[in-house]
Amino acid sequence: MVVWGAGGLAVCALGVGGVGAWMYQSLDDNIGSADLDNKLGGNRPVNLSPGSKNILVVGSDSRDGANAGYGKGLTTMQSDTLMVVHIPADRKWATVVSFPRDSWVEIPECDSGDGATSAAQHSKINAAFAIGGTGGEVADAAACSIRTIEANTGLRIDHFMSVDFQGFKGMVNALDGIEVCPEQAIHDEKAHLDLEAGCQTVKDEKALGYVRARYSVGDGSDIGRIGRQQEFMKALAEKAQSKLTSPNALYGFLESATKSLTTDEDLAGIKPLYGLASELKGIPSDRLTFLTVPNYPREADVATDKANVVWQYPQAADLFTSLAKDREVDKEKLTADGKNPVYASSVRIQVLNGTGVTGRAAAVAERLREAGLTVVGTGNAPETTRTTKVTYPGELREQAEVLSSRLPDTEATQDASAAAGVVTLVVGTDLDPAAIR
Repeated sequence: MVVWGAGGLAVCALGVGGVGAWMYQSLDDNIGSADLDNKLGGNRPVNLSPGSKNILVVGSDSRDGANAGYGKGLTTMQSDTLMVVHIPADRKWATVVSFPRDSWVEIPECDSGDGATSAAQHSKINAAFAIGGTGGEVADAAACSIRTIEANTGLRIDHFMSVDFQGFKGMVNALDGIEVCPEQAIHDEKAHLDLEAGCQTVKDEKALGYVRARYSVGDGSDIGRIGRQQEFMKALAEKAQSKLTSPNALYGFLESATKSLTTDEDLAGIKPLYGLASELKGIPSDRLTFLTVPNYPREADVATDKANVVWQYPQAADLFTSLAKDREVDKEKLTADGKNPVYASSVRIQVLNGTGVTGRAAAVAERLREAGLTVVGTGNAPETTRTTKVTYPGELREQAEVLSSRLPDTEATQDASAAAGVVTLVVGTDLDPAAIR
């Protein structure tokens, strides 16, 4: 939504002479930049679709400065919303993927910005922003979030944007509010929101509270909040496109947007944002798709964890692979395929070492257990092999697909001679245990 608005401003600003030049410079100076050079490391995913772009968008939950009214006691660098916007090479469609903030993932080693390096660890995905931002720098926070997304999805992130609370409110206010239609009244103390049921226009604190409300709405999950946020964003984008026809309204919208916007250095300015907006303006609304990474409560795998979710495989892998290869995602099919999840803990695996390297089966087994899968035994394959193989008896096809989707370039094959009751993984020399999702 910020990108489309910035493009509209540049057209206006460049066309009105001296005043336009002043507006352009003022807004251009508002945009913060994060220097990510040398912070992302060298072992990054390969871009499989040259010409496409993946933009990581973070809604900043910082409680610093003007945001202090939303609660204290948190570290400065916090992320409330995490999305990847995929823009295809042909610019005919776009997909926005939301990552539940409670997603339980592996966060790789990160430069925490205070002279230290954090250890690789499992945690909520939004913790990466805080871990990287320990020293208070957005660039370090962004770098850790990008490394985490790339490591867990295989997607190459090309750009980064961060927008904070105040900028969100200003954009909504410049549009005279956005209409929402809650079916039930919402009274959420943490989100500072009291909203009656029925259609109404919200702005200021109510708009912000509506997209932040969680515990008092529906099932109280972050998944429900993501749905409301996606609907709100789509309504905001549509209203911005139709309403921002006057210079005053346009300037107010973009003054708020740019003051709260931090991007990577390549996007840090009206000109590059306008260029991106120009590429996107022709995408029809019915080809702009909002998705959430398929997931289920981690409690299904770890009974004591009632706070987090894990990504659902093979559906999550299918989503990431489609975007990596620049293929448009069928939202209805993705949703239908995910209605009956196969829990990771229900996948029973025997791991056989086919590499001839001592200890490789144990290392792979440990990675699989960390991912929530059930390893029932390890051993050696009859002969050394380069290629990793997954085989299964006929009744375990779905479980085998869950396993193979977590391994790079590996397909599951039914085998009448496969051991009964388990999925068999023969580890080849081509499998790096660190590459297991």
